[in-house]
Amino acid sequence: TSTAMETKIIAQNMEVQFHPRIRDIDPAIWHGIAGTGYPFLRHEFLAALEQSNSVGIEAGWEPRHVLVEDDGVAVALMPLYIKHNSYGEYVFDWAWADAYQRHGIEYYPKLLTAIPYTPATGPRLCIAAGANANAQAIATAVFEHIRSYAEQLGCSSWHLLFPEQRDMPHFDGLPLGERLGCQYHWFNRDYHDFDEFLGRFVSRKRKNIKRERRRVAEQGITLSRIAGPDIEAADMEVFYDFYQATYLKRGRQGYLTPDFFFQLRETMAEQLLLVMAYRENKPIAAALCLVGDDTLYGRYWGCFEDYECLHFEACYYQGIEYCIEQGLARFDPGAQGEHKILRGFEPIETYSLHWIKHPGFRAAIEDFLNREQAGMQDYKAEAATLLPFRKDTAD
Repeated sequence: TSTAMETKIIAQNMEVQFHPRIRDIDPAIWHGIAGTGYPFLRHEFLAALEQSNSVGIEAGWEPRHVLVEDDGVAVALMPLYIKHNSYGEYVFDWAWADAYQRHGIEYYPKLLTAIPYTPATGPRLCIAAGANANAQAIATAVFEHIRSYAEQLGCSSWHLLFPEQRDMPHFDGLPLGERLGCQYHWFNRDYHDFDEFLGRFVSRKRKNIKRERRRVAEQGITLSRIAGPDIEAADMEVFYDFYQATYLKRGRQGYLTPDFFFQLRETMAEQLLLVMAYRENKPIAAALCLVGDDTLYGRYWGCFEDYECLHFEACYYQGIEYCIEQGLARFDPGAQGEHKILRGFEPIETYSLHWIKHPGFRAAIEDFLNREQAGMQDYKAEAATLLPFRKDTAD
């Protein structure tokens, strides 16, 4: 399916182009529509994935990025990949693939709109400011072209993962199943410092957080937050060793190559934050975050040895302090992890949309999604009851 030239599908005045390389789209056009405030959709981020071979045919992520023009003017864009597996997506459809296989039907390849290896909610179908009035028409046109493209490629489906809630109405009326998920995010209530945040906790749970932070210090561990432009090449090398070691403990390699991280350091350092932990003046662990306009994204963590409470400190408490210092509104620390709730991370809904070509499986999956949605809403409500906040401080 790989090609060196973009594929074009034209209907009415809309031309939808499918590009196999992000570099084939002018960064000025891309950023003119998508902006740079959401770091994972920056041209530089997607280029780093491709040029470092972190995505590609061998990785099971073949780029086909979408650019939409109306009468020759770029009006919308969207990341898109041909997927040959379901690794690195964080909205799990392995059971669907297994059901297809048991019925002798191919589930792969499929089309996927997502940020590779990144379960962070953000813009997916980006529409130029001057075309916002036509957002639903553009979304409909994109969907129809993707459905036609899927037929050409023999793809079973198209999936759109972790869109912003405000973008969901663009897809109203289309034959897309909606799936709910749950993550845990921290929200800044205009705190002046970490102690003010802890002041919202019930006493017992506030003491537990203080005990965890004290335990890190008692082990002789210190932490430093290194702003992106100050990250040295040696720092990134040490971080990458930690990152790989964490994956190797699970018996596999990390998805991302060292070149990916070094390219981020070269091309978008201003949106990086490295939290480094030291013991006896030697690095022992690190967490790499990305910084958006109003959100901190905790993404990559690694260590050689486990230290008590260090993961909580490096991946959660340092990020909360940074958000308070910088006036960021939200901290998205990544997917999963119910232990985050007791540390003040609130359950929030995440979304995905799914088009299934096969009519029989489409009906079965939609039925599953409806039943799963009710259960997910109940789970989110129950999770909220576990938050550590005093009742008189609850929002």
